[in-house]
Amino acid sequence: MLVVRTFNQQDYPDVKRIYQQGIDTGNATFQTVAKDWLEWDSSMLKCCRLVAVQDKLILGWAALSPISSRQVYSGVAEVSVYLAKSAQGKGIGHLLLSKLITDSESNHIWTLQAGIFPENEASIELHKKNGFRIIGVREKFGQMGPLWRDVVLMERRSKLIG
Repeated sequence: MLVVRTFNQQDYPDVKRIYQQGIDTGNATFQTVAKDWLEWDSSMLKCCRLVAVQDKLILGWAALSPISSRQVYSGVAEVSVYLAKSAQGKGIGHLLLSKLITDSESNHIWTLQAGIFPENEASIELHKKNGFRIIGVREKFGQMGPLWRDVVLMERRSKLIG
């Protein structure tokens, strides 16, 4: 049975492995190497960290990072959702993201945003199915090696908070 539960530090080796799988696709993040535990832990909110587990195997994770340290933006966070290669296309991303949305609202977060490479069509569709809308495209937002990459900016505003 698949369970989405709160992340704990002992999960990080599997989370890191899945994160690196996403990085290796070239379409998940500008990050080139998965962060170590301390860097990852300090970059994510302490609330709203989830893993999807089936038969003691972590198949995916989701977490939120602050978009700013300014108090006025305390209710705005950026979404990260990563799935193991073997878990893609099975609805696990939807379970993680929908639970992350619920948890974010319980923690007084009123806006979620995601920056997604346009080539990552599955992630864009996942976010749309969970109430995100495309705000725009940040053209040539960053470089990966010699290539400039666009980023689709998506946003979900809570109907319950704010």
